[in-house]
Amino acid sequence: MPAPSAYAVGIDLGGTLIKAALVERGVGIQHELSRPTEAEEGPAHVIRRMAEMIQALIDRAPNRQIAGIGIGAPGAVNWERTCVVYPPNLPGWGIVDLRQALQETLQCSLPVFVENDANLAGLGSAHYGAGRPFDSFIMVTLGTGVGGAIIYRNRIFRGTTGGAGEIGHMSIDYEGPLDRYGIAGAVEAYVGQRFLSHYARYRLLTRRDSLVHQMAGEDLRDLNPRMLYEAAKAGDEAAREVLAWAGHKLGCVLASAVNLLDIHKIVVGGGVSAADAFILEPARRTLRQYVMPAWRDRVEIVRETLGNEVGVLGAAHLVFQLLEAPDLD
Repeated sequence: MPAPSAYAVGIDLGGTLIKAALVERGVGIQHELSRPTEAEEGPAHVIRRMAEMIQALIDRAPNRQIAGIGIGAPGAVNWERTCVVYPPNLPGWGIVDLRQALQETLQCSLPVFVENDANLAGLGSAHYGAGRPFDSFIMVTLGTGVGGAIIYRNRIFRGTTGGAGEIGHMSIDYEGPLDRYGIAGAVEAYVGQRFLSHYARYRLLTRRDSLVHQMAGEDLRDLNPRMLYEAAKAGDEAAREVLAWAGHKLGCVLASAVNLLDIHKIVVGGGVSAADAFILEPARRTLRQYVMPAWRDRVEIVRETLGNEVGVLGAAHLVFQLLEAPDLD
């Protein structure tokens, strides 16, 4: 039997964009593509777009040979890593067997593996990004929501059904605001983009001295975390206070995760993580305050700087891992 190809295709399936890359194992991205998802057209249309991108990348691979296809998708994925289950921001999807659909569309039997997108961000970070120095760490992605993953000995820890690592839905206040799943006080309800923007608007409406008023329009209707970050960089104390508040909430939930898992390293990615000094420094202080005393000198939060690339890198690396040692997952 010939050795498997050193190339795989990684896909990051989002509600707005599909990102895809041809990845060489241990080296990184060789070619990449991005297309609008056009999710409103339904799953069949999106799957065809994915298949077209995959084929274009296969055509760029040496001898047009790849080991397989990895797909990061939002929301739940079944244990067998074949189906997405009612993914958020993809209307009309329900339960979709992406493995079968893509193999039929591409008319091939290439291995296809589906996994939660935050899990694959963690795997990509472990093998190509900021997580490389650590064999075990907690991954947190700060974006529209708050995603999480547990990387243990350089592999994804999946729990009993494949859904482990949902840090965004861990509660820090059972009488707090509701997240998108109705969980009171979940950290996503403080740090997710929509929730953070809502809180910042409430806090800053009466802070007329804040630079945010020059950026966010009348009554701060257009306020977003990027504006908070830009204002904070410019020295805006009110914006810094809001981001420090969010960082404290993040540090609280991370301390609980560290105390539970005995994993001391944390990698933070996603768009909101760009506000590093203003969110992550308060998170670091809070984390050290609330972890077990014996671990305070060991805990560390680092920022993932590869951005969206970690998702497609992790998707491709999942192919390599599962083909090489399927029994370990």
